[in-house]
Amino acid sequence: MTSRRLFLASASSAVAASAAEWPQWRGLARDGKSVESGLLKQWPAAGPKVLWTATGLGEGYSSYSIAAGKLYTQGQQGKTEYVIALDSNTGKKLWQTPAGGSYNESRGNGPRGTPTIDGQMLYSMSADGTLSVLNKADGKKQWDLNVVDKFGAHVIHWGMSESPLIDGPQVIVQPGGRGASVVALDKTNGKIIWKSGSDSAGYASAIAFDFGGIRNIVTFTGEGIVGLNGATGEQLWRYDKVSNRTANIATPLFTNGHLFVSSDYGTGCALLKLTAAAGKVKAEEVYFNRDMRNHYCSSVLVGEHVYGFSSNVLTCMKLMTGEVAWRDRSVGKGQLIFADGMLYLQGEGGVLALAEATPTAYKETARHAIGRGDYPVWTLPVISDRRLFVRDQDKLTCFALA
Repeated sequence: MTSRRLFLASASSAVAASAAEWPQWRGLARDGKSVESGLLKQWPAAGPKVLWTATGLGEGYSSYSIAAGKLYTQGQQGKTEYVIALDSNTGKKLWQTPAGGSYNESRGNGPRGTPTIDGQMLYSMSADGTLSVLNKADGKKQWDLNVVDKFGAHVIHWGMSESPLIDGPQVIVQPGGRGASVVALDKTNGKIIWKSGSDSAGYASAIAFDFGGIRNIVTFTGEGIVGLNGATGEQLWRYDKVSNRTANIATPLFTNGHLFVSSDYGTGCALLKLTAAAGKVKAEEVYFNRDMRNHYCSSVLVGEHVYGFSSNVLTCMKLMTGEVAWRDRSVGKGQLIFADGMLYLQGEGGVLALAEATPTAYKETARHAIGRGDYPVWTLPVISDRRLFVRDQDKLTCFALA
């Protein structure tokens, strides 16, 4: 089968997946949205019901992927990073497999990426740059490769943080090496399919989509937004204005021929319009402003509006114009995801909130304090099977949403 046909087969399988599954970073479409319905619009006074709590994950900010009743995440224990599988119904640990050396940093140790589920396999990136491929049933390692060493790169300041992208037969990651800023590897054995660019690595995870008859890969490197031909790695376009010199983290959003991109450290956001002709794709700036400055939070698109944390202020912005609809301090600086008409907000200080996803005003319907440990609560929460999963380092809590 051609790469294109393989991708379509993979995409068809993904669309058919249960609404209860969250198979990769930011969900089924890497857009921070769940398709589940029938969820609570308000929570009890004491907060949503706790179904179970699990410990023993170790250090780290890794989020989680969920499929077929199993939850997969990453954690550092001692001098080793692990990929860990739990029963998503009970929190019982099923297995853990070494998948990288230790990573220590004053703002928090351990892994940052989220495992990606692809069929029977699981792909993870450790903070030291080890790409591991495991059988998701039992954790048996199929192959691994330290991409930092392989491609002559270096571990960036806060650790390698991306979540591997599976696109048809390829696994796409960002080592940040000279001549190998972004690479596509054969997902079955790690052999190089293509290498592209010489940008240093960023902290963002790539997205893939079809446009102009071309499979497009878009990611935020350490120096700018780049659009690549998914079959060859050829750079189609780049846009550097939204980049900062400290940390580019947020995942780009693609919709209807447009890309929304953002970063913090005083930078801002941009909307890019894509055009295609003669087998090429170009990107043109529609607007740039400083009203949405995503730090570690990636924005979510609901209807015509983008919702995200502009530094530490929750902001609603009209996508096509950049016009701000409202701002609110909400839970303080944090993360958000969307499901069933509602924004699920998680403040880094340990507060959860539920708010309507509406451009008319900030309308919070529930709030619950969960507290925090020694570090901020930075792990992206996940919704699966009418449950909300929230991690604070070693501790994972499962809340009922129905």
